[in-house]
Amino acid sequence: MKNFFPYFLFFVILICCTEQKVSDQILMPVANTIKVDADDTKDSIIVKAAHVVPSNNQYDALQNEFIAFIHFGPNTFTRMEWGSGLEDPKIFDLKNLDTDQWCKTMRDAGMKMVILTVKHHDGFVLWQSRYTEHGIMSSPFQNGKGDILRELTDSCKKYGLKLGIYLSPADLFQIESKDGLYGNLSEATERTIPRPVEGRPFQNKTTFTFKVDDYNEYFLNQLFELLTEYGPVDEVWFDGATPKTKGGQTYDYLAWKKVIRTLAPKAVIFGKEDIRWCGNESGRTRDTEWNVIPYQEDPDAMNMFGDLTAESLGAREDLYKAKYLHYQQAETNTSIREGWFYRDDDKQKVRSADDVFDIYERSVGGNSTFLLNIPPNREGRFSPEDVGVLEDVGNRIVETYFTNLFEGANGPHNVLDADPDSYIMLDSLHNSIVIQTKQPITINRLVLQEAIATHSERIEKHAVEAWIDNEWKQIAIATNVGYKRILRFPEVTSDKFRVRVLQYRLNPAISNVSAHYYKTRPPQLDISRNLEGMVTIAPKMHDFGWKPHGENPLANLDSGLQIHYTTDGTDPNPTSQLYEQSFSLASGEVRAVAVVNGELGSTVSNEFGIVKKNWQSIGADSFSGENRKELAFDANPATYWQSGPKGKPHYLNLDLGKVYKIKGFTYTPQHEHSEGMIEKGMIKSSKDGKSWQVVESFAFGNLINDPVKRTHYFKNPVSTRYIRIESANIAGGGKTAAIAEVGILPE
Repeated sequence: MKNFFPYFLFFVILICCTEQKVSDQILMPVANTIKVDADDTKDSIIVKAAHVVPSNNQYDALQNEFIAFIHFGPNTFTRMEWGSGLEDPKIFDLKNLDTDQWCKTMRDAGMKMVILTVKHHDGFVLWQSRYTEHGIMSSPFQNGKGDILRELTDSCKKYGLKLGIYLSPADLFQIESKDGLYGNLSEATERTIPRPVEGRPFQNKTTFTFKVDDYNEYFLNQLFELLTEYGPVDEVWFDGATPKTKGGQTYDYLAWKKVIRTLAPKAVIFGKEDIRWCGNESGRTRDTEWNVIPYQEDPDAMNMFGDLTAESLGAREDLYKAKYLHYQQAETNTSIREGWFYRDDDKQKVRSADDVFDIYERSVGGNSTFLLNIPPNREGRFSPEDVGVLEDVGNRIVETYFTNLFEGANGPHNVLDADPDSYIMLDSLHNSIVIQTKQPITINRLVLQEAIATHSERIEKHAVEAWIDNEWKQIAIATNVGYKRILRFPEVTSDKFRVRVLQYRLNPAISNVSAHYYKTRPPQLDISRNLEGMVTIAPKMHDFGWKPHGENPLANLDSGLQIHYTTDGTDPNPTSQLYEQSFSLASGEVRAVAVVNGELGSTVSNEFGIVKKNWQSIGADSFSGENRKELAFDANPATYWQSGPKGKPHYLNLDLGKVYKIKGFTYTPQHEHSEGMIEKGMIKSSKDGKSWQVVESFAFGNLINDPVKRTHYFKNPVSTRYIRIESANIAGGGKTAAIAEVGILPE
């Protein structure tokens, strides 16, 4: 009986645990994919989900966190997003290439890996392939001897970056060419991979035998080249785009997978099994991004997940419908420029450092990987503006996250030791972690991580509190954690903090808690006024129109912001009027400054003319499409009047509502395109709105390259009710005139 008692006691304790889930946790092994059985209950499905873990390769890929995309090819020179496949390779007229500059910039930005589009949808290849002539071997680059992938591989080794390859399954060259292999209705027969090419043997003697058609053989041969002669390769990226199909062509993903798993055993596959698309190309993130997601068919067979654009992918209600539960992490992909390929430096806008850093915190801190595209220019380099943004972002990452303000604090050792393999388990009775620092610290970021490699992602809701005025005060609340959650909140100072798990799928294992401080930068300000004369001052939103993600980076980053302003012509300071709401201004200059924690930003100003509420247009020579004459004075610089191409000179007549003594006018050109910028013209006045007299000529220079608001002051003020703006010369030899906004300055 004495020998039996310890075993009896063990089973009593096991049965009497506060939750039956504890025994499930002991009995069920973890796996990358777990099948849902027909007799599974909702509770047992959730327990199974709590045992789905990333593979070793997936876990390594998650730790990359911030990685780069490089779109480079004929589209860089044609200025197109998608090529046709019919481009002459000679269009790829690259004179210089500096992959060292790419890799240094990416390393300085904090990136860990770069993925190169070795073949985009046009079928043009960036390496010396044995199996096609449609690529750099037929271009002027290094007399056809160049190899961009080779140079990038060498630079990656020099700067410590991992390498990934983007090999498009779609291939318009193989579709459009007379003897193209894509969709040629060839029979699937046994083929040996790689197919030998005389004079170019492979050092790697591995071979494969597959029953495939001509295009799949071609694709497999190219995969073999890429995975044996470069790298090592850590990610293979398959795009799902199909710009054009032919002949019912299908892809033998299982054959592709076998080649990848054999030749690049550490590589993850994007688009199938390992990594999934986040559902957009704009940098938008879900508030709750689960990486344990439901499949209807076995993901090991390279089957696809369903709708990746859905707002919810892995919530409980989603999992209940599953036939398989699988770990597949998200990559949040977007571009630093408007578009995937480089077009130009003056019209193709670049994301601000605020925007990129905000996406970084939302994506990396939201259980996903941030994949940012940086397209090289036609000089084979990253453009200076892109480099500047990336350097700024890299500095912010280092300044914010390389210092853990919980270092040396008292609390559970396993969450403070920065070791991802150590963790503490929580349960319904012990659902919080308390950390106390030796002295008060000021923080506005907290990082949490679960031990997902061994215990999956289990937390469904959590909160963070600080001990303030002898009580716990909540400073942040969020849903899941997973690989990493970055919580952002206004500055708080305390010496004691508490993390509370409010909901969970199974007893969670927390591996890391760290505290950080992001130094808020005073933002640039924008001062605007509406038709009613009400002035608004707000942080300036970066002008970036490609695939908007809907987030406001400044609202996310600029906690503690105050705005001070003046209307008497003096420079504002922290003692000037505090901006709290819109205010009325008949006319005059507003100057404003942003202040964050005592640090002043740059002063901005805007001079406003007569309130436009009662203005009317009494004529224009013409207008084009929906660009009516009233849009030239609607207090919205995003809209504009544009004349038609006929009827020179172009003019716009205004009735100001009453007689004013005016000293000048302002002209804001439209920003949508470069056509219609009035370089030279005349201001005319009238007593009746019918007969016009010249007041003065005006001239504005460099409008195309610098399309900002311009001001012209008269030599002598003029009293009038009616004004005409008349063009004499349009920048760039244009045939139409355009005005985004006209303002009239009173004496």
